[in-house]
Amino acid sequence: RYGVELATVGAMGVSAMMHGYLAFDQSGALLVPFRTWRNTITGQAAEELSALFGYNIPQRWSIAHLYQAMLNGEDHVASIASINTLAGYVHNLLTGERVLGVGDASGMFPIDTTTGGYNTTMIGQFDELAAGKGYGCDLAGLLPAVLPAGAGAGTLTAEGAALLDPSGTLQPGVPLCPPEGDAGTGMVATNSVAVRTGNVSAGTSIFAMVVLEQPLARMHPELDLVTTPAGDLVAMVHCNNGASELNAWAGLFGEFAARIGSDADTSTVFETLFTASLEGEPDCGGLLAYNYLSGEHITGLEEGRPLFVRTPDSRFTLANFMRTHLFAALASLRIGMNILLIDEKVA
Repeated sequence: RYGVELATVGAMGVSAMMHGYLAFDQSGALLVPFRTWRNTITGQAAEELSALFGYNIPQRWSIAHLYQAMLNGEDHVASIASINTLAGYVHNLLTGERVLGVGDASGMFPIDTTTGGYNTTMIGQFDELAAGKGYGCDLAGLLPAVLPAGAGAGTLTAEGAALLDPSGTLQPGVPLCPPEGDAGTGMVATNSVAVRTGNVSAGTSIFAMVVLEQPLARMHPELDLVTTPAGDLVAMVHCNNGASELNAWAGLFGEFAARIGSDADTSTVFETLFTASLEGEPDCGGLLAYNYLSGEHITGLEEGRPLFVRTPDSRFTLANFMRTHLFAALASLRIGMNILLIDEKVA
């Protein structure tokens, strides 16, 4: 595009979706297909680990996936030599270093914010639990090393450079920062990493991040404790379902527009629908929607079933319809935020 061949850059970094389960054997081969944060299949493991640690372990966390595989008696567990997140895996391919930024690591296993590393007491508890199930587990050896923002995390190797640029123009030696998750990247992008700041990220999922002044008074299954990329404690309200159902309805209206000869593009469709929602009634005219395309832990749903309902006398207008679906995209998030703001009195 610019007629310039890129031979080097000042620095690089990897960001990817958090959590999930990437398990590798001693040779680095992937043992089972990637289980992402949206695979809500670890209910038993999450519940047992939360009770054991006295610390909320969400279903999407890597440790929940590992323990669920043990509970299931899955054959691959005996061959696991390491586990990682997507960002950590790509970083390892580029640098040969098995390290992870503390924010991303906090979505694999609980972090001790006083040391900046994994909670060693809980690691010991897990190893004992695994041994009781017949697994000689050294969890500390399976997890990637933890690094804070600003720490050196290796340099681009010749093999890594070839992955990015098979032509061979890009040269090795570029320094890389610790790989981070999408939540931490969003906190940095919105300048929300200081205590008493917060941000909301909305996409396929939706979540709020609030940097805490002090630990929460008690454990709440609706609130996850993670960290900023610098290692400060964060309360995370995470919901699996965000904007996907809004996208589906916008796609339907866009299809209708095309069938009547309109040349409205996607941006125009969204702008028109969202602007209409501003004219909706405060109670959405008695309309109700659930935007669950997948399971939702906050409301205890294992599988998604998008739903829109109304009574015979509901005021079924475009404005109320779109306002309803915007509210639905935020409703589960509000449940967690109410706990944080009202019960925990975080302000």
